[in-house]
Amino acid sequence: MGLSFYYTPTRVTFGPGAENNAGNELKKEGAAKVLIHYGSQRIVKNGLLENITRQLDENGISYMTLGGVVPNPRLSLVREGIRMVKENGIDFILAVGGGSVIDSAKCIGYGSVYDGDVWDFYSQKAVPQKTLPVGCILTMAAAGSEMSDSSVITNEEGGLKRGCNSDVCRLRFALLNPQMTYSLPPFQTSCAVVDIMMHTMERYFTSGVSLPLTDNLAFSLLKSVKDAGYRVLEKPDDYDARATIMWASSLSHNGLMALGNDTKGDWASHQIEHELSGMFDIAHGAGLAVIWPAWAKYNIDINPMRIAKLGYNVFSVIPSDDVKADAQKTIENVESFYKSINMPVRVSDMGITLSDSDIDTLAEKCTFFGKRKVGAFRPLAKEDIMAIYRLAR
Repeated sequence: MGLSFYYTPTRVTFGPGAENNAGNELKKEGAAKVLIHYGSQRIVKNGLLENITRQLDENGISYMTLGGVVPNPRLSLVREGIRMVKENGIDFILAVGGGSVIDSAKCIGYGSVYDGDVWDFYSQKAVPQKTLPVGCILTMAAAGSEMSDSSVITNEEGGLKRGCNSDVCRLRFALLNPQMTYSLPPFQTSCAVVDIMMHTMERYFTSGVSLPLTDNLAFSLLKSVKDAGYRVLEKPDDYDARATIMWASSLSHNGLMALGNDTKGDWASHQIEHELSGMFDIAHGAGLAVIWPAWAKYNIDINPMRIAKLGYNVFSVIPSDDVKADAQKTIENVESFYKSINMPVRVSDMGITLSDSDIDTLAEKCTFFGKRKVGAFRPLAKEDIMAIYRLAR
Protein backbone atom coordinates (compact mmCIF):
# COMPACT_ATOMS: atom_id res chain seq x y z
CA MET A 1 0.00 0.00 0.00
CA GLY A 2 1.43 3.34 -1.06
CA LEU A 3 0.91 6.83 0.26
CA SER A 4 -2.13 8.91 -0.69
CA PHE A 5 -2.79 12.58 -0.03
CA TYR A 6 -5.82 14.74 0.73
CA TYR A 7 -5.68 18.53 0.63
CA THR A 8 -8.79 20.72 0.79
CA PRO A 9 -7.96 24.34 1.68
CA THR A 10 -11.11 25.81 0.09
CA ARG A 11 -13.59 27.46 2.46
CA VAL A 12 -17.08 26.29 1.53
CA THR A 13 -20.31 28.13 2.31
CA PHE A 14 -23.27 25.88 1.47
CA GLY A 15 -27.00 26.54 1.38
CA PRO A 16 -29.64 29.07 0.35
CA GLY A 17 -28.21 32.58 0.05
CA ALA A 18 -24.56 31.43 0.02
CA GLU A 19 -23.91 33.85 -2.86
CA ASN A 20 -24.69 36.76 -0.55
CA ASN A 21 -21.38 36.14 1.25
CA ALA A 22 -19.31 37.15 -1.79
CA GLY A 23 -18.50 40.64 -0.48
CA ASN A 24 -17.48 39.37 2.95
CA GLU A 25 -15.30 36.62 1.48
CA LEU A 26 -13.53 39.01 -0.88
CA LYS A 27 -12.98 41.50 1.93
CA LYS A 28 -11.56 38.70 4.07
CA GLU A 29 -9.12 37.94 1.24
CA GLY A 30 -8.02 41.58 1.08
CA ALA A 31 -9.21 41.94 -2.51
CA ALA A 32 -9.02 45.50 -3.84
CA LYS A 33 -9.84 44.99 -7.54
CA VAL A 34 -11.70 41.92 -8.75
CA LEU A 35 -12.20 40.33 -12.15
CA ILE A 36 -15.72 38.86 -12.24
CA HIS A 37 -15.45 36.02 -14.74
CA TYR A 38 -18.59 34.33 -16.06
CA GLY A 39 -20.17 32.54 -18.99
CA SER A 40 -23.57 33.32 -20.45
CA GLN A 41 -25.93 36.22 -19.87
CA ARG A 42 -27.96 34.06 -17.48
CA ILE A 43 -26.35 35.69 -14.43
CA VAL A 44 -27.22 39.10 -15.84
CA LYS A 45 -30.83 38.20 -16.52
CA ASN A 46 -31.43 36.52 -13.16
CA GLY A 47 -29.92 39.40 -11.19
CA LEU A 48 -26.93 37.52 -9.78
CA LEU A 49 -24.35 39.83 -11.38
CA GLU A 50 -26.13 42.89 -10.01
CA ASN A 51 -26.19 41.25 -6.56
CA ILE A 52 -22.44 40.62 -6.72
CA THR A 53 -21.50 44.11 -7.91
CA ARG A 54 -23.70 45.66 -5.21
CA GLN A 55 -21.85 43.66 -2.55
CA LEU A 56 -18.50 44.76 -3.95
CA ASP A 57 -19.62 48.39 -4.01
CA GLU A 58 -20.76 48.14 -0.39
CA ASN A 59 -17.35 46.76 0.61
CA GLY A 60 -15.36 49.36 -1.34
CA ILE A 61 -13.99 46.78 -3.81
CA SER A 62 -13.62 47.81 -7.44
CA TYR A 63 -14.20 45.34 -10.27
CA MET A 64 -14.16 44.55 -13.95
CA THR A 65 -16.15 41.86 -15.77
CA LEU A 66 -15.28 39.30 -18.42
CA GLY A 67 -18.05 37.07 -19.71
CA GLY A 68 -18.28 34.71 -22.64
CA VAL A 69 -16.92 31.43 -21.25
CA VAL A 70 -18.31 28.46 -23.17
CA PRO A 71 -18.24 24.71 -22.50
CA ASN A 72 -14.75 23.41 -23.26
CA PRO A 73 -13.39 26.86 -22.28
CA ARG A 74 -11.16 28.55 -24.83
CA LEU A 75 -7.56 29.63 -24.48
CA SER A 76 -8.25 32.82 -26.47
CA LEU A 77 -10.63 34.15 -23.77
CA VAL A 78 -8.14 33.17 -21.07
CA ARG A 79 -5.49 35.27 -22.80
CA GLU A 80 -7.90 38.21 -22.86
CA GLY A 81 -8.43 37.76 -19.12
CA ILE A 82 -4.69 37.66 -18.48
CA ARG A 83 -4.30 40.90 -20.44
CA MET A 84 -7.04 42.58 -18.40
CA VAL A 85 -5.51 41.47 -15.11
CA LYS A 86 -2.01 42.65 -15.97
CA GLU A 87 -3.08 45.99 -17.46
CA ASN A 88 -5.52 46.91 -14.69
CA GLY A 89 -3.87 45.73 -11.49
CA ILE A 90 -6.53 43.14 -10.70
CA ASP A 91 -5.65 41.15 -7.57
CA PHE A 92 -8.45 38.57 -7.30
CA ILE A 93 -10.59 36.53 -9.73
CA LEU A 94 -14.19 35.67 -8.87
CA ALA A 95 -15.56 32.88 -11.07
CA VAL A 96 -19.35 32.90 -11.35
CA GLY A 97 -20.60 29.79 -13.11
CA GLY A 98 -19.83 26.10 -13.46
CA GLY A 99 -16.70 24.09 -14.11
CA SER A 100 -15.84 25.74 -17.42
CA VAL A 101 -15.86 29.21 -15.85
CA ILE A 102 -13.82 28.05 -12.86
CA ASP A 103 -11.30 26.27 -15.07
CA SER A 104 -10.96 29.40 -17.20
CA ALA A 105 -10.49 31.52 -14.06
CA LYS A 106 -7.80 29.16 -12.76
CA CYS A 107 -5.97 29.42 -16.08
CA ILE A 108 -6.16 33.21 -15.97
CA GLY A 109 -4.80 33.01 -12.43
CA TYR A 110 -1.81 30.99 -13.58
CA GLY A 111 -1.07 33.23 -16.55
CA SER A 112 -1.43 36.49 -14.63
CA VAL A 113 1.68 35.78 -12.55
CA TYR A 114 3.72 34.08 -15.29
CA ASP A 115 6.04 35.74 -17.79
CA GLY A 116 5.63 33.04 -20.45
CA ASP A 117 2.65 31.61 -22.32
CA VAL A 118 0.07 30.08 -19.96
CA TRP A 119 -0.35 27.18 -22.42
CA ASP A 120 3.09 26.02 -21.20
CA PHE A 121 1.36 24.60 -18.11
CA TYR A 122 -1.19 22.64 -20.16
CA SER A 123 1.33 21.33 -22.70
CA GLN A 124 3.54 20.20 -19.80
CA LYS A 125 6.41 22.50 -20.71
CA ALA A 126 6.27 24.15 -17.28
CA VAL A 127 4.78 23.60 -13.82
CA PRO A 128 2.84 26.42 -12.13
CA GLN A 129 4.47 27.80 -9.00
CA LYS A 130 1.87 30.41 -8.04
CA THR A 131 -1.43 31.96 -9.07
CA LEU A 132 -3.58 34.98 -8.58
CA PRO A 133 -6.16 33.99 -5.92
CA VAL A 134 -9.49 32.66 -7.18
CA GLY A 135 -12.89 32.17 -5.55
CA CYS A 136 -16.25 31.13 -6.97
CA ILE A 137 -20.00 31.31 -6.84
CA LEU A 138 -21.12 27.98 -8.26
CA THR A 139 -24.15 28.05 -10.58
CA MET A 140 -23.78 24.58 -12.13
CA ALA A 141 -22.67 21.50 -10.20
CA ALA A 142 -20.80 18.99 -12.36
CA ALA A 143 -17.05 19.40 -12.79
CA GLY A 144 -16.11 19.73 -9.13
CA SER A 145 -13.55 22.37 -10.08
CA GLU A 146 -14.64 24.42 -7.08
CA MET A 147 -12.62 22.06 -4.81
CA SER A 148 -10.27 20.26 -7.21
CA ASP A 149 -6.67 20.79 -8.27
CA SER A 150 -7.67 20.59 -11.92
CA SER A 151 -8.19 23.01 -14.80
CA VAL A 152 -8.97 21.93 -18.38
CA ILE A 153 -8.65 24.33 -21.32
CA THR A 154 -9.15 23.99 -25.08
CA ASN A 155 -6.61 25.53 -27.43
CA GLU A 156 -8.44 26.40 -30.64
CA GLU A 157 -5.18 26.00 -32.57
CA GLY A 158 -5.23 22.28 -33.28
CA GLY A 159 -8.35 21.61 -31.21
CA LEU A 160 -6.23 20.48 -28.25
CA LYS A 161 -8.01 20.00 -24.92
CA ARG A 162 -5.51 19.70 -22.09
CA GLY A 163 -5.52 19.70 -18.31
CA CYS A 164 -3.23 21.11 -15.66
CA ASN A 165 -3.31 19.69 -12.14
CA SER A 166 -1.72 21.62 -9.29
CA ASP A 167 -2.62 22.39 -5.69
CA VAL A 168 -1.54 25.96 -6.48
CA CYS A 169 -4.91 26.58 -8.17
CA ARG A 170 -7.22 25.43 -5.38
CA LEU A 171 -9.85 28.06 -4.69
CA ARG A 172 -9.76 30.30 -1.63
CA PHE A 173 -13.52 30.02 -1.20
CA ALA A 174 -16.56 28.47 -2.87
CA LEU A 175 -20.13 29.70 -2.36
CA LEU A 176 -22.61 26.88 -3.07
CA ASN A 177 -26.36 27.51 -3.21
CA PRO A 178 -28.22 24.53 -4.71
CA GLN A 179 -31.11 26.81 -5.65
CA MET A 180 -28.82 28.37 -8.27
CA THR A 181 -29.13 25.15 -10.28
CA TYR A 182 -32.95 24.98 -10.42
CA SER A 183 -33.10 26.54 -13.88
CA LEU A 184 -30.54 24.28 -15.55
CA PRO A 185 -31.93 22.60 -18.69
CA PRO A 186 -32.48 18.82 -18.45
CA PHE A 187 -29.61 18.05 -20.85
CA GLN A 188 -27.11 20.00 -18.76
CA THR A 189 -28.42 18.35 -15.60
CA SER A 190 -27.94 14.89 -17.09
CA CYS A 191 -24.44 15.77 -18.30
CA ALA A 192 -23.66 16.93 -14.76
CA VAL A 193 -24.85 13.66 -13.26
CA VAL A 194 -22.59 11.67 -15.59
CA ASP A 195 -19.59 13.94 -14.99
CA ILE A 196 -19.92 13.73 -11.19
CA MET A 197 -20.32 9.96 -11.24
CA MET A 198 -17.37 9.54 -13.59
CA HIS A 199 -15.05 11.49 -11.29
CA THR A 200 -15.72 8.86 -8.65
CA MET A 201 -15.66 5.93 -11.08
CA GLU A 202 -12.28 7.01 -12.45
CA ARG A 203 -10.87 6.91 -8.94
CA TYR A 204 -12.61 3.62 -8.16
CA PHE A 205 -10.82 1.85 -11.01
CA THR A 206 -7.45 1.80 -9.30
CA SER A 207 -4.71 -0.47 -10.60
CA GLY A 208 -3.77 -1.66 -7.13
CA VAL A 209 -5.18 -2.03 -3.65
CA SER A 210 -8.23 -0.03 -2.64
CA LEU A 211 -9.47 0.87 0.82
CA PRO A 212 -12.85 -0.79 1.53
CA LEU A 213 -14.11 2.32 3.32
CA THR A 214 -13.27 4.47 0.29
CA ASP A 215 -15.02 1.96 -1.99
CA ASN A 216 -18.13 2.15 0.19
CA LEU A 217 -18.04 5.94 0.15
CA ALA A 218 -17.82 5.76 -3.64
CA PHE A 219 -20.79 3.41 -3.89
CA SER A 220 -22.86 5.62 -1.61
CA LEU A 221 -22.03 8.77 -3.57
CA LEU A 222 -22.79 7.08 -6.90
CA LYS A 223 -26.15 5.76 -5.70
CA SER A 224 -27.07 9.13 -4.20
CA VAL A 225 -26.26 11.03 -7.39
CA LYS A 226 -28.02 8.44 -9.56
CA ASP A 227 -31.21 8.71 -7.48
CA ALA A 228 -31.00 12.51 -7.23
CA GLY A 229 -30.59 12.72 -10.99
CA TYR A 230 -33.90 10.98 -11.55
CA ARG A 231 -35.58 13.23 -9.01
CA VAL A 232 -34.42 16.57 -10.43
CA LEU A 233 -35.34 15.56 -13.97
CA GLU A 234 -38.89 15.03 -12.67
CA LYS A 235 -38.89 18.03 -10.32
CA PRO A 236 -36.18 20.61 -11.11
CA ASP A 237 -36.70 22.55 -7.85
CA ASP A 238 -36.25 19.54 -5.53
CA TYR A 239 -33.86 21.19 -3.06
CA ASP A 240 -32.59 18.03 -1.40
CA ALA A 241 -31.81 16.39 -4.73
CA ARG A 242 -30.12 19.52 -6.08
CA ALA A 243 -28.13 19.84 -2.85
CA THR A 244 -27.06 16.19 -3.12
CA ILE A 245 -25.81 16.73 -6.66
CA MET A 246 -24.02 19.97 -5.76
CA TRP A 247 -22.19 18.58 -2.73
CA ALA A 248 -21.40 15.32 -4.54
CA SER A 249 -19.82 17.40 -7.31
CA SER A 250 -17.32 18.76 -4.80
CA LEU A 251 -16.73 15.50 -2.90
CA SER A 252 -16.31 13.48 -6.07
CA HIS A 253 -13.41 15.58 -7.36
CA ASN A 254 -11.62 16.92 -4.27
CA GLY A 255 -9.53 13.77 -3.74
CA LEU A 256 -11.66 12.10 -1.07
CA MET A 257 -12.68 9.23 -3.35
CA ALA A 258 -9.07 8.18 -3.93
CA LEU A 259 -7.81 8.39 -0.35
CA GLY A 260 -6.29 5.11 0.82
CA ASN A 261 -6.00 3.65 -2.69
CA ASP A 262 -2.69 2.70 -4.28
CA THR A 263 -3.23 5.07 -7.20
CA LYS A 264 -5.28 8.19 -7.88
CA GLY A 265 -7.37 6.18 -10.32
CA ASP A 266 -7.48 5.38 -14.01
CA TRP A 267 -8.53 8.56 -15.87
CA ALA A 268 -8.22 6.99 -19.33
CA SER A 269 -11.90 7.65 -20.09
CA HIS A 270 -11.38 11.34 -19.34
CA GLN A 271 -8.27 11.57 -21.49
CA ILE A 272 -9.96 9.78 -24.38
CA GLU A 273 -13.07 11.96 -24.06
CA HIS A 274 -11.05 15.17 -23.97
CA GLU A 275 -9.90 14.52 -27.51
CA LEU A 276 -13.47 13.82 -28.62
CA SER A 277 -14.83 17.06 -27.18
CA GLY A 278 -11.74 18.92 -28.37
CA MET A 279 -12.43 17.84 -31.97
CA PHE A 280 -16.24 18.00 -32.01
CA ASP A 281 -17.01 20.49 -29.19
CA ILE A 282 -19.49 18.17 -27.48
CA ALA A 283 -20.56 18.36 -23.83
CA HIS A 284 -18.03 16.64 -21.59
CA GLY A 285 -20.64 14.64 -19.66
CA ALA A 286 -22.22 13.36 -22.86
CA GLY A 287 -18.80 12.35 -24.15
CA LEU A 288 -18.04 10.44 -20.96
CA ALA A 289 -21.34 8.57 -21.26
CA VAL A 290 -20.17 7.39 -24.67
CA ILE A 291 -16.56 6.55 -23.78
CA TRP A 292 -16.81 4.72 -20.44
CA PRO A 293 -18.89 1.75 -21.65
CA ALA A 294 -16.47 1.26 -24.54
CA TRP A 295 -13.52 1.52 -22.14
CA ALA A 296 -15.11 -1.04 -19.81
CA LYS A 297 -15.86 -3.49 -22.62
CA TYR A 298 -12.29 -3.26 -23.85
CA ASN A 299 -10.85 -3.80 -20.35
CA ILE A 300 -13.33 -6.31 -18.95
CA ASP A 301 -10.76 -9.10 -18.68
CA ILE A 302 -8.29 -7.00 -16.66
CA ASN A 303 -10.32 -7.17 -13.45
CA PRO A 304 -13.93 -8.26 -14.06
CA MET A 305 -14.66 -8.41 -10.33
CA ARG A 306 -13.89 -4.70 -9.97
CA ILE A 307 -16.46 -3.89 -12.65
CA ALA A 308 -18.94 -6.41 -11.22
CA LYS A 309 -18.69 -4.90 -7.71
CA LEU A 310 -19.73 -1.58 -9.19
CA GLY A 311 -22.79 -3.35 -10.58
CA TYR A 312 -23.60 -5.16 -7.33
CA ASN A 313 -23.46 -1.99 -5.25
CA VAL A 314 -24.79 0.70 -7.60
CA PHE A 315 -26.38 -0.65 -10.78
CA SER A 316 -28.75 -3.40 -9.57
CA VAL A 317 -26.72 -6.41 -10.71
CA ILE A 318 -27.53 -9.60 -8.81
CA PRO A 319 -24.36 -11.65 -8.13
CA SER A 320 -24.03 -14.95 -9.99
CA ASP A 321 -21.37 -17.63 -10.29
CA ASP A 322 -20.02 -15.97 -13.45
CA VAL A 323 -18.16 -12.80 -12.51
CA LYS A 324 -17.41 -11.83 -16.10
CA ALA A 325 -21.09 -12.13 -16.99
CA ASP A 326 -21.86 -9.91 -14.00
CA ALA A 327 -19.30 -7.38 -15.26
CA GLN A 328 -20.93 -7.44 -18.69
CA LYS A 329 -24.33 -6.92 -17.05
CA THR A 330 -22.89 -3.97 -15.12
CA ILE A 331 -21.80 -2.29 -18.35
CA GLU A 332 -25.24 -2.92 -19.87
CA ASN A 333 -26.95 -1.45 -16.81
CA VAL A 334 -24.72 1.63 -16.87
CA GLU A 335 -25.68 2.16 -20.51
CA SER A 336 -29.35 1.69 -19.61
CA PHE A 337 -29.04 4.30 -16.88
CA TYR A 338 -27.42 6.77 -19.25
CA LYS A 339 -30.19 6.21 -21.78
CA SER A 340 -32.82 6.69 -19.07
CA ILE A 341 -31.53 10.21 -18.41
CA ASN A 342 -31.33 10.91 -22.16
CA MET A 343 -27.57 10.62 -22.48
CA PRO A 344 -25.90 9.14 -25.59
CA VAL A 345 -24.05 5.84 -25.38
CA ARG A 346 -22.53 5.92 -28.88
CA VAL A 347 -20.82 8.70 -30.77
CA SER A 348 -23.41 8.26 -33.52
CA ASP A 349 -26.15 9.12 -30.96
CA MET A 350 -24.77 12.68 -31.06
CA GLY A 351 -25.05 12.87 -34.85
CA ILE A 352 -21.30 12.38 -35.32
CA THR A 353 -19.78 9.87 -37.69
CA LEU A 354 -16.28 8.86 -36.63
CA SER A 355 -14.16 7.93 -39.63
CA ASP A 356 -11.09 5.72 -39.40
CA SER A 357 -9.05 8.84 -40.09
CA ASP A 358 -10.75 10.67 -37.22
CA ILE A 359 -10.00 7.78 -34.88
CA ASP A 360 -6.34 7.77 -35.87
CA THR A 361 -6.10 11.52 -35.26
CA LEU A 362 -7.92 11.34 -31.92
CA ALA A 363 -5.72 8.52 -30.65
CA GLU A 364 -2.55 10.24 -31.84
CA LYS A 365 -3.50 13.40 -29.94
CA CYS A 366 -4.47 11.37 -26.86
CA THR A 367 -0.98 9.86 -26.68
CA PHE A 368 0.49 13.37 -26.99
CA PHE A 369 1.75 12.33 -30.41
CA GLY A 370 3.32 9.12 -29.21
CA LYS A 371 4.83 10.45 -25.99
CA ARG A 372 2.59 8.68 -23.45
CA LYS A 373 0.14 5.93 -22.59
CA VAL A 374 -3.06 6.75 -20.70
CA GLY A 375 -4.74 5.00 -17.80
CA ALA A 376 -3.64 3.06 -14.73
CA PHE A 377 -6.21 0.24 -14.60
CA ARG A 378 -4.61 -0.81 -17.87
CA PRO A 379 -2.08 1.48 -19.57
CA LEU A 380 -3.36 2.15 -23.09
CA ALA A 381 -1.20 2.78 -26.15
CA LYS A 382 -2.43 4.25 -29.41
CA GLU A 383 -3.82 0.97 -30.79
CA ASP A 384 -5.77 0.37 -27.57
CA ILE A 385 -7.24 3.86 -27.69
CA MET A 386 -8.22 3.42 -31.32
CA ALA A 387 -10.02 0.18 -30.39
CA ILE A 388 -12.00 2.01 -27.71
CA TYR A 389 -13.02 4.77 -30.13
CA ARG A 390 -14.17 2.06 -32.58
CA LEU A 391 -16.28 0.43 -29.84
CA ALA A 392 -17.74 3.84 -28.97
CA ARG A 393 -18.70 4.96 -32.47
